[in-house]
Amino acid sequence: MLKLLKHYDVIIIGAGIIGCATARALSRYRLNALVLEAQDDVTCGASKANSGIVHAGYDCYPGTLKAELNVKGAAMFPTLAKELDIPFRVNGSMVLCLRKEDYPLLETLYKRGQTNEVPGLQIISGEEAYKLEPNLAQGVHSALWAKKAAIVSPYEAAIAFAENAALNGVEFMLDTEVTQVGFIPGRHFTVETANEIFSADVVINTAGVNSDTIHNYLAQDAEDKEETLPQRGQYYMLDNAHRDFVNCTLFPLPGPLGKGVLIAPTTDGNIIVGPNAEELSEEGDFTDRFDTQTTRAGLDDVLEKAKLSVANLPIYGNITTFAGIRAKHISKDFILKETLPGFIHALGIDSPGLSAAPAIAEKLMQMAVSRLNPEENPNFNPIRENMKRFHLISYEEQEALIRKDSKYGHIVCRCEMVTEAEVVHAIRRPVGARNFDAVKRRTRCRGGRCQGGFCSLKIAEILSRELGVSEEFIWTY
Repeated sequence: MLKLLKHYDVIIIGAGIIGCATARALSRYRLNALVLEAQDDVTCGASKANSGIVHAGYDCYPGTLKAELNVKGAAMFPTLAKELDIPFRVNGSMVLCLRKEDYPLLETLYKRGQTNEVPGLQIISGEEAYKLEPNLAQGVHSALWAKKAAIVSPYEAAIAFAENAALNGVEFMLDTEVTQVGFIPGRHFTVETANEIFSADVVINTAGVNSDTIHNYLAQDAEDKEETLPQRGQYYMLDNAHRDFVNCTLFPLPGPLGKGVLIAPTTDGNIIVGPNAEELSEEGDFTDRFDTQTTRAGLDDVLEKAKLSVANLPIYGNITTFAGIRAKHISKDFILKETLPGFIHALGIDSPGLSAAPAIAEKLMQMAVSRLNPEENPNFNPIRENMKRFHLISYEEQEALIRKDSKYGHIVCRCEMVTEAEVVHAIRRPVGARNFDAVKRRTRCRGGRCQGGFCSLKIAEILSRELGVSEEFIWTY
């Protein structure tokens, strides 16, 4: 029999960007809060494998939660990026209209954006588009230019929210999958894992692709059940030697399956190309809702569509491919709802979920606070100090750091010029790194041209030393 370990005011299930942002929002109050995550790090689901675009908000249908929260969330990012030191850049985006006969579709997007009160939106001619982006494919007729659109590192944003939440008192438990949620009327919820059971007055479900499973634990009958509709998207990542190929984010006109294959810079200087859109099917190659493998057919589809937007795509500079799963809802909108009193859900958070994340978190926080009526946390600190990026600071600053800590003089990752000190700090920080991928998300080690061919042995040694485990364990974790 499982032992009841501890009671919390709030338990959040899922530590993607929505769960982490919600944890940070709740830390503004005097609440005993816990985040449970099934994977070995925060941001292991859709938050680590998406395009990193802060969408302007013209694509969402007016009157939907997507439209409302996309615009609100995008407006919150500049302030949050400063407070939390998140890699963020306003680079603008263009939706390309290749044929004159498709121009009415571009106008429809513009009018939708106007209704959604998207700032800085205009239709420009093909000539103006080429001045902004010389590498566009031939024959661009016109484009929708959104100068306020931006890019952000999605996993670094989630990590920043988590670290700030932890510093403000929120607990995180990783490698802790929720296996059941129960409800004792008039008392509290119970949240079971493989080895423990917790109780809480409020449970917030931000479990992404698994959010339907969490929701359905307490569904009264079949009509109350929800179903997540997973969709896989595959990507190419180009070496940062091609960082100047495009400056803004380029989209085709959207279709039935989404915004289409984009070409965009990342905050790390790479160029990202993708995603395609593959629906879960019992007969196709995407039959498992957690299957993030790439396929030859899927990547060929991405490449074929990308070449419609740009000329001479330097695909020879590809350093890796990857895939992510987005959790769609049959309504095609975000679903933020409370089923039982205090059982709160975020369902169908697909694109523009990253853009809307701060605003979604505010909504979820408000729903929880209305139940708990807590006092504000007088010690809440909104500022999170990020690690020093050694290769980005001046020579004088580098010398000073090396004098203070000699590990700054040891380069671990040659591709991204990451030092041993940075890897150590990534491990020691709140909700710190415990494996190769977690170090990669925090430092860029193994994220460059050689994809870990040079630095992996040294990273394993550092992880082993810092965590007090064998290197064999690190390689198999």
